[in-house]
Amino acid sequence: MGVFLFRTDKNKFYIISKEILPEAILKTAKVKELLAKKEAETVNEAVEKIGLSRSAFYKYRDGVFPFYEASKEKIITVTITLEHMSGILSNCLNAIAVTQGNILTINQGIPLQGVAYATVSIETRDMVSNIEELLETLYKIPGVLKVEIIGQS
Repeated sequence: MGVFLFRTDKNKFYIISKEILPEAILKTAKVKELLAKKEAETVNEAVEKIGLSRSAFYKYRDGVFPFYEASKEKIITVTITLEHMSGILSNCLNAIAVTQGNILTINQGIPLQGVAYATVSIETRDMVSNIEELLETLYKIPGVLKVEIIGQS
């Protein structure tokens, strides 16, 4: 799924799928990840492991953030497309609870043609995993057809 949040000016961000990003930006994100996880001690070591020039890293580093980093301590709203089967929404809510996401609102529409839509607002402040991991977990639940972030505050 891989989603990154990009800042284009001080107050504006865009969510962009990693599949369409230039290689230098993806590599910058990987370098930042290596440094954050302490898998590399220096920028030099990290850029060598990833195969990125130092100048490219420094050019992009202040504008590239993994989505979870920018969404921590916020409220996100997720829409989940579900097969119309008993227990799927409950499984999704349990997955959110396991991450200690605080569910603020739940709205579920009436199933039409075997598909139901649920919208869940989640406070992320106390979550023990990041948003990307939660989205992946939700998507892997049998009967979940689609998971999409539709807003954050």
